[in-house]
Amino acid sequence: MIARAVKKYERVSPRKVKRILDIIRGKGVIEARAQLQFYHSRSKIPVLKTINSAVANFKDMVGTLKIDDEDLFIKEARVDPGPQLKRWRPGFRGSANMIRRRTCHITVVVDSYKPIEEKGA
Repeated sequence: MIARAVKKYERVSPRKVKRILDIIRGKGVIEARAQLQFYHSRSKIPVLKTINSAVANFKDMVGTLKIDDEDLFIKEARVDPGPQLKRWRPGFRGSANMIRRRTCHITVVVDSYKPIEEKGA
């Protein structure tokens, strides 16, 4: 049983988010949160929010069964590019230079180490 969370249209470059996701991919949720706590980047905040959302989605799917954060790990973490906001800035000799403000979509999938029986089974 897996749960996923997607954070769309985040105003961070996908390249910067990918560096963080490479660190936490495959680790336990507690360990991933601890690693992010000491990582110095503005892009760690949306990644942390997405992890917390995926964990909450997993606990909501499980329902009445007790599940701890120690039993969960990050099965998949990926970033996809979103639309770019194109802005213009004056360049030299009267020309215009385009500035791309990149966005991204962050996807985190959380799974449990222990097998969990489905509801109604």
